[in-house]
Amino acid sequence: MQSVYEAAGGANGLVRLADAWHARVLADEEVSHAFSHGYRPDHGERLAAYWAEALGGPTAYSDRYGDETAVVRIHSGNGAHDEMDRRAIACFEQALEDVGLTDEPLRHVLRDYFAWATTTTMARYHESADDVPAGLTIPRWSWDGLQA
Repeated sequence: MQSVYEAAGGANGLVRLADAWHARVLADEEVSHAFSHGYRPDHGERLAAYWAEALGGPTAYSDRYGDETAVVRIHSGNGAHDEMDRRAIACFEQALEDVGLTDEPLRHVLRDYFAWATTTTMARYHESADDVPAGLTIPRWSWDGLQA
């Protein structure tokens, strides 16, 4: 069976999706606040590598950039942001359209993954990035959801 990573177009497909999502969030008044401090020029490439690893692709993110602890720390210590999360998820759904990912089972899995990651792993440590434990690994997501 084809992995979610492969069904989404592999590395190139996820770069296109990451770039489309990033364009959407930068245009959103609420979500763009998360990028107001600036962002890396290779943000789309890094995000796509992270998604690729989470969705059954190569371990390029962990091999090059760091582990889940580093990712979660970047997203931690900013207080609760439920509305920003909701809008980031809406931007993701729009980005799926933007890049032509119209297959409903794939859209459903990708949306579920993104919503789960946004509202759980990336939102777990509202108070301080120092609360994030060391040694976390990137959670894996399949057609059946979170892999145990």
